[in-house]
Amino acid sequence: MANPDQSTPQLYASREPIFPRRVSGRFRNFKWAIMVVTLGIYYLTPWIRWDRGPNLPDQAVLVDLAGRRFFMFWIEIWPHEFYFVAGLLIMAGLGLFLFTSAAGRVWCGYACPQTVWTDLFILTERWIEGDRNARVRLWNAPWNGRKTRLRVTKWIVWLGIGLVTGGAWVFYFTDAPTLMVDLFTLNAHPVAYTTIAVMTATTFLFGGVAREQVCIYMCPWPRIQAAMMDEDTLTVAYREWRGEPRGKHRKSADADALGDCIDCKACVNVCPMGIDIRDGQQLECITCALCIDACDEVMDKIGKPRGLIDYMALSDEPREREGQKPRPAFKHLLRPRTILYTALWSLVGVGLLVALFIRPEIELTVAPIRNPTYVIMSDGSVRNTYDVRLRNKHGDDRPFRISITGDRFLTWSLEGTEYETVTVPADSTKLQRVYVVAPPGTPVAGAERTAFRFWVTDLTNQDRAHTDTVFNGKEN
Repeated sequence: MANPDQSTPQLYASREPIFPRRVSGRFRNFKWAIMVVTLGIYYLTPWIRWDRGPNLPDQAVLVDLAGRRFFMFWIEIWPHEFYFVAGLLIMAGLGLFLFTSAAGRVWCGYACPQTVWTDLFILTERWIEGDRNARVRLWNAPWNGRKTRLRVTKWIVWLGIGLVTGGAWVFYFTDAPTLMVDLFTLNAHPVAYTTIAVMTATTFLFGGVAREQVCIYMCPWPRIQAAMMDEDTLTVAYREWRGEPRGKHRKSADADALGDCIDCKACVNVCPMGIDIRDGQQLECITCALCIDACDEVMDKIGKPRGLIDYMALSDEPREREGQKPRPAFKHLLRPRTILYTALWSLVGVGLLVALFIRPEIELTVAPIRNPTYVIMSDGSVRNTYDVRLRNKHGDDRPFRISITGDRFLTWSLEGTEYETVTVPADSTKLQRVYVVAPPGTPVAGAERTAFRFWVTDLTNQDRAHTDTVFNGKEN
């Protein structure tokens, strides 16, 4: 029988809140710049206008789900061109591999949306509740009028940030000015309100409440990043051979035996993940480098050289322990792994650019009607039916002429018109049924399959496109 006095072990530890202290320095300034640029791009991009002509949307970046197209400035991606999107995703993955192998989790520390919005939420929290010590006292204080007022004010600001974030997201999927008016007049589609509500709630939860828990428990990248890193990867680390043994530098007999680290815990107090970088590399570290700024500030005050915590490579540790200088950073960056990632990234990028510039402005696809495969006419001729889909990527209506080449006996006609020309509306597709006929007694009428080619000609600029198909004859 179990001892009732013995406490039951807990499988999950309760979360310890983290209150990072404000710090200034080059890396903190760089993170501010990244935050301003990325948030500016996210919030302002839907409002940029781009003139594409009278028949096309004038929003610079638009995911047009109704029209099944993606617009990005002068580039227009159609559904059948999804390989462009796939190529961009591949480039993003290779870029992540490249930056991780070169400098660790710099994406996580500087540009990840979770990091950027968490920085923004912590910034507003600091403005309202004060710096680290004031926030710790407020957290431990009992609920009273002041604590309630500060907490409610902070939550309202966070909800405002989440609301703007969700609103900016839906603006990418329809005309932003029109949707803005519809939202305020309650004429927008329920999907828009639902999406904004979900985005507001998740932004509030992830950036304000969960914070580092998202990086530690929800994101898979910390667990696979090691495959991208090696001993030459530059990452944030503590020079323990210089800092140990740590201790307060007081005037005593053993003060000279101490290392440069005075155990002030400045690096711990500024860490948004709540870890101690002096304990070595940890899964929680996002390589934000704020501990470098904090430590450099302390080193300046006590008259010690900077760099006790710094970006460094594991391969330089033996050299530095012997008092030698580390190798230049470019020697760590230019190595087979990073060169391979760069080459692959560039190859995909060049391939996408080539494909983008050589793609035709007119296209056609041909689908033979299989039921029935062919029809015997009253005069004995054999007729096949084809659905020809014409795609006009221009901003104005274009007259297209349809023709065929291959067998001299084949003739063709367009359903609904006695001419060989059809007008395709601007920036759209048109499905045209075409009949191809083989006269009786000709070789093509008796052959099982005969190859021929459909042609479409833009009569405005004489651009041409073609596709191959087959004519099914009557079996003898």
